[in-house]
Amino acid sequence: MNQPFSFWENQTWLDGYDVVVIGSGIVGLYAAWELKKKAKSLRVLLLERGSIPAGASTRNAGVACFGTLSEIIDDLAHHPASEVFGMVEKRWKGLQKLRQNLGDKAIGFEAKGGHELFFTEQKGQHALCMERMDGINRTLAPILGKKQTYVSADHSISGFGFKGTEHLIRNALEGQIDSGQMMKALLEKVRAAGVEVRFGTAVKSIEDEEQAVRILCGDGSILKSKRVLLATNGFTATLAPGIDVVPARAQVLITSAIEKLPFQGSFHFDDGYYYFRNVGKRVLFGGGRNLDFKAEETTAFGLTEKVQNQLEHYLKTVILPGQNYSIEQRWSGIMCMGSKRTPIVEALSKTIFCAVRLSGMGVAIGSQVGEEAADLVLASN
Repeated sequence: MNQPFSFWENQTWLDGYDVVVIGSGIVGLYAAWELKKKAKSLRVLLLERGSIPAGASTRNAGVACFGTLSEIIDDLAHHPASEVFGMVEKRWKGLQKLRQNLGDKAIGFEAKGGHELFFTEQKGQHALCMERMDGINRTLAPILGKKQTYVSADHSISGFGFKGTEHLIRNALEGQIDSGQMMKALLEKVRAAGVEVRFGTAVKSIEDEEQAVRILCGDGSILKSKRVLLATNGFTATLAPGIDVVPARAQVLITSAIEKLPFQGSFHFDDGYYYFRNVGKRVLFGGGRNLDFKAEETTAFGLTEKVQNQLEHYLKTVILPGQNYSIEQRWSGIMCMGSKRTPIVEALSKTIFCAVRLSGMGVAIGSQVGEEAADLVLASN
């Protein structure tokens, strides 16, 4: 009977792996890197279905954030304080780890600060933020090393040129990165460590065979590995149904260069559902999934008129009133949410593990989650 692959191909590329990591986002890359750093003899393979890393890690806004004040207050209303502040600490430490391991220059990090906008009709929400600000700042001080992380910044509104904006709250610790350069630098580290990387390889299914895992790929090849780590975030349910993960599409656009752009840094509004930043003289603007949560619970990349029209409306009426610009590019990325904001790093069996549900904070916590996943896999041997 004719077989699709030769004896040599099976021996060299399809069998004999110690760990196969599925997904080349921040978590998958970091996990693979940590596995090789801590156990150099392991044969580690990283699989990615796209021709380049694709999902959320290379399709985000490149904002190095750990939560706006209103987001933290909202989280405190639904989750224990220890969990909420624990996640802020995890995000902060993850950002520092990313910077230390890759270097600010390699990831394009710039500490330009961030602001949260409150519109005229959001006086009640702003009042609540001001009421809770001092207490939250005190709790965060030992975590972030700053006495006042969040401060009122209403005086900056006119200089930024925003319309319909009643109040601003500044976070001086927020920064920006170049997502593409960050992922490229991380990929180079992974390859240099000896991880085998295979792009354009979609995984159709995984089968737990107790002592190993059988991985069926889209090209008909069957890989075998002692362990498998799913770092597939919003796409996880197709390979491991039943996990508490929900895909969440994020739509983004970027403008042409604006000669006299009146602001720099990162900005958020509407509980963090909208976010924008400068990229040089351009404005990158994304969000709006709260307009139709159900429609955006999808693994399909794409754009909708409802979201794109709203983004354009805010650009014209709030962010860039009176400015001349055009929309140069639009795209989408797939995040992962669930019933909790905390990531899932756990064993699904003796041979299959997962590190998923980054809740839109992959830039901040991806490095930490990747390392935790690597340690979990290593502890199973």
